[in-house]
Amino acid sequence: MSCRAVIFDLDGVLTDTAIYHFRAWKALADELGIAFTEHDNEQLKGVDRLGSLRWILQQGGLTLSEAEEARLMQQKNAHYLELIAHMTAADLYPGVQPLFAQLRQSGTKIGLASASKNAAFVVERLGIAAQFDYIADANQVINSKPDPEVFLLAANGLGVAPQHCIGVEDALAGIEAINRAGMKAIGIGDAKVLSGALKVYPDVAAITLTNLLKL
Repeated sequence: MSCRAVIFDLDGVLTDTAIYHFRAWKALADELGIAFTEHDNEQLKGVDRLGSLRWILQQGGLTLSEAEEARLMQQKNAHYLELIAHMTAADLYPGVQPLFAQLRQSGTKIGLASASKNAAFVVERLGIAAQFDYIADANQVINSKPDPEVFLLAANGLGVAPQHCIGVEDALAGIEAINRAGMKAIGIGDAKVLSGALKVYPDVAAITLTNLLKL
């Protein structure tokens, strides 16, 4: 396979917004009287906003109307946006810029496939928005990961067939989405957890263009 594009997840791959999601979800959970820990937050990796809210509500044995769910999601998101407004290029993970530079120099396209509806805002804050050839996020898709829709959308936007794309993810649902899209999957994190990935690296700084071309 010739690699013509690399499509990255955002949270946990290029930067860490998990702490901000945790703080915003915890504030909401506290208001609802539901216990919510950082371990619980790990269960929400790669899960969309509605799925995350319903997971938390389930822990508290609560079932709410769609209107109330919508209000709570809006409240959580407003709090989250306040928190991430303070992000800067310093919040970009080490190794991202060097890898992007290698990809650009080789003519390999760079895409984003994020489960976040705030992905465009975050990459602007990180100062890397202009480096993407195409950004696909939760605003443009119906189905969340592990459905492959967001990765297929990114590939289509890049003008590259899925079999010539490599996806980079830190969540199990994301790895499954990449595989279901017909792409090759690279994991960031624990190899025991991300067993569906062809290769797993501890962080993005460990990935080089040479590594990717060997897949």
